[in-house]
Parts: sequence; structure tokens; C-alpha cells
Amino acid sequence: MGIENDIKQSKFKSEYQKAGINLMFTVREMEHKHFQLLKRFGITPPQFNILRILRGQYPKATTVNDLIDRMIDKASNASRIVEKLRMKHLVERSTCESDRRAVDVCITVKGLELLKQIDVVEQEFYFGLKSLSNEEVKMLNDLLDKGRSGGL
Repeated sequence: MGIENDIKQSKFKSEYQKAGINLMFTVREMEHKHFQLLKRFGITPPQFNILRILRGQYPKATTVNDLIDRMIDKASNASRIVEKLRMKHLVERSTCESDRRAVDVCITVKGLELLKQIDVVEQEFYFGLKSLSNEEVKMLNDLLDKGRSGGL
């Protein structure tokens, strides 16, 4: 079992190409599983990302621009996502007092409760990583950080 079997390709130009393809394939698999997990709760991964950021700021509000800076998917439309979350009563929006052009966003009690429910089952998402030891996971994190700092 390996990337060769998963994509039915036996030869690669180099170990670097194989690693890159393996990483992209693994990311897509994780994204799909994460989407399926969150779908049960009626939210998308970008919505979950914003709720997690806001939980970390709670009880303080944060601006939409700060959310954009901190999001995993930089291509997401944070303003549109915040509006969808507001319509679900998971966040509240208000005009920023220090900068009237900015919008403050704060997670609601309902949003915090939803995250607590997701926390209970979120370990299912990371189950695939359980085959790695704590030391191997730390090494994986270090290698991913090193790869990104090298120009990924």
C-alpha cells in the first residue's frame, strides 16, 4: 500500500515529485474527510475555521481582516462566510469602534456550543494520524513547516 497503489502509478521522476504528489493526494483525502465530518453539523471547513479562530479570541471580537490573515484557506471570502454564520446565529457582527470602516465579529453562545459538539467527534478526523507515534507526528509537523519555509 502506498501512493503508487492509490493513484495507480509505479514510476515517478524523483522522490521529490513522489513526495509532492503524495502530499497533495493526502491533503485532498483529509479535506474530503473533514468536509464529511463537518457536513453532519451543517457547516463547511472555512466556516469551521472562522469559528475556531473566533473561539480563540472569545470573549473579544476580531475584525474580518484579522480573520482573513489567520484563515487556512486564504482564497476564501471571509465576509461572505461571516454573513452565512451570522444567518445561522453562530456569530454576531458589529461596527468596529476604533475603525468605523472595519467590522468586528464575535462568536455567539450557539457557536461555542456547536464547536463543543464538533470537538467530541473531531478526533475521528485525526484517526488516520493515530498510526504515528507522538514523536513521528512532531517530526511530521517539523518537516511540513520546513517544506513551507523552503518555498512551498
